Amino acid sequence: MNRYFYYFKKYYSFLVVPSFFLLIILLYGFQLQLFQSVFIILSLTLFYALIIALLVVHRNQELNLIREILEDITHNRVQSSTSIHLTKELPDLEQTLKAMFSKIKNDINYLKKLEQTRTEFLGNVSHELRTPIFAIQGYLETLLNGAVNDPNVNKKFLKKALFHTDNLNMLLEDLIDISMIESGQMRLKFQTSPILPVLNRSIEQFSEEAEKKGLKLSLKIDNPDLELFFDPERIIQVLTNLLSNSIKYSDKGEVKIIVDEKKHGAKITVRDTGFGISPKDIDRIFERFYRTDRDRSRQIGGTGLGLAIVKHIVEAHNSKIEVDSKIGVGSEFSFFLKKYL
Repeated sequence: MNRYFYYFKKYYSFLVVPSFFLLIILLYGFQLQLFQSVFIILSLTLFYALIIALLVVHRNQELNLIREILEDITHNRVQSSTSIHLTKELPDLEQTLKAMFSKIKNDINYLKKLEQTRTEFLGNVSHELRTPIFAIQGYLETLLNGAVNDPNVNKKFLKKALFHTDNLNMLLEDLIDISMIESGQMRLKFQTSPILPVLNRSIEQFSEEAEKKGLKLSLKIDNPDLELFFDPERIIQVLTNLLSNSIKYSDKGEVKIIVDEKKHGAKITVRDTGFGISPKDIDRIFERFYRTDRDRSRQIGGTGLGLAIVKHIVEAHNSKIEVDSKIGVGSEFSFFLKKYL
């Protein structure tokens, strides 16, 4: 409507004056000779036709400009929305085209990033699956080729095959978890619960493993009755991942869970005296399948997805996982849980 008003305002002087004269002619036409009336009417008709033609040409120019811009967008020749310019008469349409272009550009970039992530993920998954499968296959082939008759070799290879089978099972479970989390299908069950039973359950899972390595596994909590608002099963998953890593990457010393109560919640820290993490790796350890030392990681087990899962679960609790680590000294992983929603 604004656009039509603009054209009317732009050309009304050309229309009103001739219309005025036409009105006079019609009122007093009976006093004029016939050929004069016909001449004037024809002149006015031609004048109106010229005005309409100019409007049509102007509109066609605008349509051609719009078509050219759309073609440029379609063929990816427009790199920025600032490159889109229409005539001053079409400011609303120009803004609409700019907004449309920006959205399309963002969608294309998102899809490219998504495709790259998908390709990398599939490549990593196939590699991680092949490693234990090929190892198991190698051990079984060795046994079938005669080693099965040697009790010592037999037992050794079967243990190794079992180790890789366990890793394969953990990988599949972690893949299911990470897929559910990232697709939004995992629903957390928040509740106000005591934190101590969750801590004890997590520690109990690793007490034997820590003892075998000569590590002290301990808990420090000032308020045993402390209640927090969280999903117990998912926080157990977070703690078991962190404890598992701390024990795997420590040869001596202590692995400790520390609960530091605050006014609105508590900071939970898993601290170890292990190998430590290089500063260049800290920003990447939460990436899927990222390993600081691939050879060592494969020897001691692990899927490469544990910390990615930890990060997602902690963030789902409106918190953030923080890391402090020094090579040869140890590492600390900490996060905050609220006392209430």
